[in-house]
Order: sequence, then C-alpha cells, then structure tokens
Amino acid sequence: MSLRSPSPSPHPGADAPPTGLVAPCPLADLWAVRHGQSTANLAFAAAEAAGSTAPVPGRDRDVPLSDLGAAQAEALGDWLAGRAPGAGPDLVVCSPFARARETWQAMAERAAALGTPRPDVLVDERLRDREMGVFELHPPAALRARSPQEAERRELLGEWCYRPPGGEAFTDVAVRVGQFLTDLGRAAPGRRVLVVAHDGVVIALRHVLAGIGATAPEQLPPVPNASLSHWSGDGDRLRLSAWGDTAHLTPLSPPGTPPRH
Repeated sequence: MSLRSPSPSPHPGADAPPTGLVAPCPLADLWAVRHGQSTANLAFAAAEAAGSTAPVPGRDRDVPLSDLGAAQAEALGDWLAGRAPGAGPDLVVCSPFARARETWQAMAERAAALGTPRPDVLVDERLRDREMGVFELHPPAALRARSPQEAERRELLGEWCYRPPGGEAFTDVAVRVGQFLTDLGRAAPGRRVLVVAHDGVVIALRHVLAGIGATAPEQLPPVPNASLSHWSGDGDRLRLSAWGDTAHLTPLSPPGTPPRH
C-alpha cells in the first residue's frame, strides 16, 4: 500500500538534511508524475468495499489505465502544453509498466494536439513499480487473510522496510531509483526531465534527493494518481518545490486516493 500520513507536510523541503550532505545533481528541473488511475486501482477499491481478498488477474506490468485514468492523463497533457517555451520538460523517462506508458502517450498526444512538440522519450526498467512478489496484484486485505504471520511481520518492520516474499521493500526501490538519478545527472546535465512512473518511485525520488541522513519516509503524504511533484535545480542540486499537486485535475478526480497499483 502507499505510504501515507494524516496530513501533508506544510514545508515540502523540510525533510532535507544540511546542504553539504546532498549529492550534486545538475538537472535544471525534475518533474515526477504518478500514472493515472488504473483498472487495478478500481478493483482494489471495490475489493476493499466488499471485503474481498481475490487478486486481480494478470501481470502487474500489464495493468492498463481506467477511463478516468485516461482522462487524467489528458489533463496532464493540458498541463504540458501550458508550459512556456523553454520551461517544460525536454526529456521524458518512463516506467516500462503499461499504466505509466499509457499515461505518457495520452499526455503527449493531447499536448501535440495543442501544438507542443514531443520531447525525447526513454523507458527505464529502474522506474518500474515496487515488486510485490507472491502478493502481486493482491488487494491490501489479502495479506492478512492469506498469511497472518506475514501481515504481523509487515506491521513489525513498517512499510518502508517490509519486503514481501519474492518482492521488494521500498528500500530496494530507493536503491535502484538512486542509481537511475546518478546516471541521469551524468547523462543529462542542464536538462529539464519528466519522469512518468508510480507512487513508490516518486517517494523514492524524494528520499534520495533529500540526501545522506534523510529520515526513512514512513510519514510522507500520499502521491495521488496523475499528480505532479517538482524539484527545481540551480545547476548543483534539486530542491523540492511541489509535492503531489493535483490542481490540473479539477474537476476530474474523485475524493480520496485509490490504493496502489
């Protein structure tokens, strides 16, 4: 499930350690988008309401957008087309999962229809969603119903450190996202980069960019579907300026944030 807190942090950059402990990152800007609502988001919400523990069939990486998710992605395209010349992303790096790639495709098509050229696009495996192993595509309640001992272990370790059998902890996601950021900074200095991925990846980006000594983000606010987070650069480091922004989605988004996937 997503890492959540009762209320958003009032100061987006307040979790950053002293500047001297933040590694250089020469990007001009970094935006991170969570994919639009997926069919699994809908299925998980329905399962929670019905008390069902049945998994969603298929593979996690193949889960598509819902109709609402597609509309949210088009709204992101409006946001993209609204950037001033030279102020929007000039490079996009996307998760290989279908819901993220569909989000970018709908964004790009909408922005192109409004006269915005497509930036360069790459797909990077390190931006995939957190792997849940034997609990892949299982709704949250399935863990306790299927394995009470495993559910107790999850509670004991906390969401940031819990690694499901055959899957990843958020700490693992942070390692691969950190490697991605290092490579990106070296390969694309001065560029304005948009990442289209998953809530766990956005959380990992925040943790890595906060630097050495950053507290494990057990209490971060949620990352809603199709939300935008932004870090602005000064040529040396990136500073968080917006987190989980959904202003561009009004009035598309229903109240609340759907479960992960």
